[in-house]
Amino acid sequence: MPVSPCGAACLSPGAPAVGRLRRVLRACAAVGVVPAALAVLPVLPLLRGRAREALIRLVFRSVLRAFGVRLVVHGGDEFAAASAGRGALVVNNHISWLDIVAINAVRPMRALAKREIAEWPVLGGLVARGGSIFLDRERLSTLPATMAELTGALRGGSLVSVTPEGTTFCGRASGRFATATFQAAIDGGVPVRPIALRYRLSGGRETTEPAFIGPESLIESVRRVIRLRGLVLEMFVCDEIAPGRAANRRELADLAQAAVHSALGTDSHSTARPTAEPVPAALEVA
Repeated sequence: MPVSPCGAACLSPGAPAVGRLRRVLRACAAVGVVPAALAVLPVLPLLRGRAREALIRLVFRSVLRAFGVRLVVHGGDEFAAASAGRGALVVNNHISWLDIVAINAVRPMRALAKREIAEWPVLGGLVARGGSIFLDRERLSTLPATMAELTGALRGGSLVSVTPEGTTFCGRASGRFATATFQAAIDGGVPVRPIALRYRLSGGRETTEPAFIGPESLIESVRRVIRLRGLVLEMFVCDEIAPGRAANRRELADLAQAAVHSALGTDSHSTARPTAEPVPAALEVA
């Protein structure tokens, strides 16, 4: 199991905060999403295709709006609009619990997730009903069976979201992409779609406040996001890496990691991240 060096010392000092009333309103909005999401869960198995995707996308975008998060997507129009039935391994750098919310707000998909996520309120239920494949990190003897399930899902035409760093980092530090899930893409004969995520403030300055790091609980991280003023989640959808482009899973993992760092303008061989500069306008999703 990878270990992140990130902790409370990584959090950005002097992050702008909203007033008490705005915090209360955000908390109420977040709580208000819960009954709506719970009402959606029994309906999901009855829906197919675009109707199912549209409903899931609406729920995840509602979560972002409730927390005051503005999602800006760079590139990837064909990714959001692509028809179902074409499998791909979707990989991203991992910073926050908001990562999976943002990805599904753009394109709903299955996920390879740690078993504990299934127990999270609302998000856990949605992820589970979305057909997620759960990995028991405490029982690595189950890894071969889990990878076989992942390969079968990819070969069967599913998009599956994976965080190959294996744990969360603050955003200024990052981890190396592990190779196991990339073998599933090779065995399944599907492309890899890298996605780069960055959290910044509305003025352009990068922030680590949304990071879910160290021993903190999910509730602590949620409270910190609720307090933030002007949080922007930037998503950079990179070009697909076609099957057969890499000789092996290590090379495929390195290509995906390099694509993420290139999109963010960072060095894939360093854990340091520069301060983000303001970027040109892009597709604003939420």
